[in-house]
Amino acid sequence: MNLLRRIPCSSLGFALVAGAALALGGCGGKTSVPLPSTPAASTSAPVKAAGGERKILFYRSPMGTGETSPTPRKDSMGMDFVPVYSDEADAGSGPSGPEGLATVTVDARKENLLGLRTFVVARAPFETSIRTSGRVAADETRVHHVHTRFDAYVEHVTADFTGKYVHKGEVLALLYSPDLYATEQEYLLALKASRALGTSGVSSVAQSGRDLLAAARERLLLWEITPADIAEIEKRGEPIHAMPVYAPISGYVTGRAAYHGMKVTSSDTLFDILDLSHVWVLADVYEYELPRLSVGQKAAVTLSYWPGRVWNGTVTFVYPAVDEKTRTVKVRVELDNPKGELKPEMFADVTIHGRARPALQIPDDAILESGTRNIVFVSAGEGRLVPREVSVGDHGDGVVEIRSGLKEGEAVVRGANFLVDSESRLKAAISAMGTSK
Repeated sequence: MNLLRRIPCSSLGFALVAGAALALGGCGGKTSVPLPSTPAASTSAPVKAAGGERKILFYRSPMGTGETSPTPRKDSMGMDFVPVYSDEADAGSGPSGPEGLATVTVDARKENLLGLRTFVVARAPFETSIRTSGRVAADETRVHHVHTRFDAYVEHVTADFTGKYVHKGEVLALLYSPDLYATEQEYLLALKASRALGTSGVSSVAQSGRDLLAAARERLLLWEITPADIAEIEKRGEPIHAMPVYAPISGYVTGRAAYHGMKVTSSDTLFDILDLSHVWVLADVYEYELPRLSVGQKAAVTLSYWPGRVWNGTVTFVYPAVDEKTRTVKVRVELDNPKGELKPEMFADVTIHGRARPALQIPDDAILESGTRNIVFVSAGEGRLVPREVSVGDHGDGVVEIRSGLKEGEAVVRGANFLVDSESRLKAAISAMGTSK
């Protein structure tokens, strides 16, 4: 009966031998270093070991070509086949372990050489942060457009260049309006009439004088003439020829349409003023991160060219639509900018901090991701590393949340996990071949 078997190349990987990983060849005509093992025996009889008898199941090519034999033999290069023992085939591969993986045994010397370390699974506060990029934008609630409510001519401009910083109440321009000038004269006449009729002994006559003055004053106020300017008209006893236009807020002049001598109407925007003492940062967050995002979360904004400087803000709005090209959602972070260091259209790095919650967590480099499952190797003592499939949750700063598969207090391996995984797959393949004989 021909018991010759070939191990598929997909089952072969890297093996941990004498504290190092030796590549197994046999695919594509390449030759690699053979795995050291016990010298080939002349028969298939059991061999004595420290723990008792070790039964030889079969022999395999030391070159990793996948060739096996029920009896000792040499390969085409004259090298002896090496035996595969039953304890190697059955080592740690239990029915409850992940399919295709087996327990690996590594002594202390090999662990040090390979840099294997263990991490105790613990339940601790777990914070999920979202790191992304964004750009600085003006606070749309702090943009003011300066208009007049009457037709006029520009006689003088004080805010005479774009980018100039103006303070609230500062004069931006002086305007002459024939309609406004006539209204000021009407107000002065109403003021004289009110004063004259106020001394009348007939109450209705005195009241009519006061009503006339109030109507004239209200008209000036509706044209946005300030109470201070109305008081100035009363004091001077004559109309103000060139009425000043004041800045409604403190900020930068970002737009200017008023020039000396031009005629302006109520539909014209004379100046655009932007207050940058409070700004927005619009960040892009991928749609899969939305479950970890909520209004009110704290955020830190940094600039790549300004190390050590951090601006702290708050998430105030999550935009309602996903960008169809980038699959991201705009998130608005608001923050104070008293010194004007952040300017619109600057690029910034944004970290949105999630709320901490208790969770089992391990380092993210302790997990081997295959695309369909996540594997960790649990230290079972005496150098035994047992593979186990786990279910993961959110990813944090260098750690990952474990939802199932591990218990608090267990130790998982980190470092050289790929080599351990390769050796585990090799042992599982040998075990499967041994049981099929």
